[in-house]
Amino acid sequence: MKIAVIGGAGYIGSHVVRELLDFGHEVFVYDNLSSGLRQNLFEEANFTHGDILDVQKLNEFFCVTKPDGIVHLAALKAAGESMLLPEKYSVHNITGSLNILNAASKHSVKYIVFSSSAAVYGSPKYLPMDEKHPTEPENYYGYTKLAIEQYLQWYGKLKGIKYAALRYFNAAGYDAKGRISGLEQNPANLIPIVMEAAIGKRASVSVFGNDYETEDGTGVRDYIHVSDLARAHRMAFDKLQGSESFIVNLGVNSGNSVLEVIKATERISGKKINYQITGRRAGDPAVVLANPALAKEFLGWQAESSDLETLLETTWKAYIR
Repeated sequence: MKIAVIGGAGYIGSHVVRELLDFGHEVFVYDNLSSGLRQNLFEEANFTHGDILDVQKLNEFFCVTKPDGIVHLAALKAAGESMLLPEKYSVHNITGSLNILNAASKHSVKYIVFSSSAAVYGSPKYLPMDEKHPTEPENYYGYTKLAIEQYLQWYGKLKGIKYAALRYFNAAGYDAKGRISGLEQNPANLIPIVMEAAIGKRASVSVFGNDYETEDGTGVRDYIHVSDLARAHRMAFDKLQGSESFIVNLGVNSGNSVLEVIKATERISGKKINYQITGRRAGDPAVVLANPALAKEFLGWQAESSDLETLLETTWKAYIR
């Protein structure tokens, strides 16, 4: 299959590209390199430097590559920033996605696999969270992901494009074979922040609250290895060829606390990590866990590399490479 990966030079995107290439797909990458890196590109995948806000360039890309399907990963993703700069997230995430959908429709793309997020759910009403959980995002980033899912539903009805919306929980880890070396720039997620502290790039890690109703008082999150995520994207294309559009959670239904991640990183790295307890952040629930049963039942997918040891070991190797 000919697949265009929009945002394919980024952290998750580069792992998706590698997975698709490994399984014989012809892959084309479109990325503006605002957060993606040239070192995350592969020679086997044709690369176009372009922005999803550049309608003409986007249409030229589709016209030349003529993909059967696309993976849409291009988005701003800092939840806190989205609450301060909603206009920025509206333009990049929503307008940019509509540009992609319009180009896909114009150039007869059959399938779209969309990088959605557990942020569409908001605070858990029950755990683990399944796909029937209410969608009440608590930050504007989460709202943009939900809005794009809704646009996909309409374009599916009106234009016949089949889509899979993959609701990620917390992506982490690196390719176990060391084929992806570009590190996240200005990370907002816990594990890369802890790694930066381990290599001395930052002085300490902020722990937002230690008075939650969890075993050690710090927040618990469901972490999923990026290679498991990449495999789900590839499997989604296989499934879409014989089924209707679908939405699934990608997680493991088990979690690790902030302090567990810090202590495990200290053990794996052999480095002392300084951390400071600060106040809770607004909108941060105590525990977030996915119910991935539908992904297993419908997609035939389950996590294989998402234990904390593998997540941290593969990340640490990337940071000291």
